[in-house]
Amino acid sequence: MTYSRVINSSKQNHDADLNIKKKARELHRNLTPSEKILWNAVRNGQLNGMHFRKQHPFGIYILDYYCYKANLVIEIDGEIHLNRKSYDLERTEYLKSTGLKVLRFKNWDVVNRLDWVIKVIKSNLED
Repeated sequence: MTYSRVINSSKQNHDADLNIKKKARELHRNLTPSEKILWNAVRNGQLNGMHFRKQHPFGIYILDYYCYKANLVIEIDGEIHLNRKSYDLERTEYLKSTGLKVLRFKNWDVVNRLDWVIKVIKSNLED
């Protein structure tokens, strides 16, 4: 079907396959508490009028938040990331190689220092 081919080869999805898209839809419906906090702060163009997508499929990865217009990825790292440093580094390098800027925040920062997190995001939207 032509329609599904267009979606699968979309630049915004960076050729994510249907399994990644299915997993992204599941994550989209089940945000973590810190993801919900940040989503409420960035949704509906609240930051410089920029549109963010949550749990966005991109290649073999699912991005926590993605702003296509600014080529910006925001990742929120929970406890699972303590044991995945090499994976996260590899993932970040891949995303950067496609021309994206990647910001990483810890759950603690989102919950306890949201104003600072928003300030950092805004400064990267203006670059």
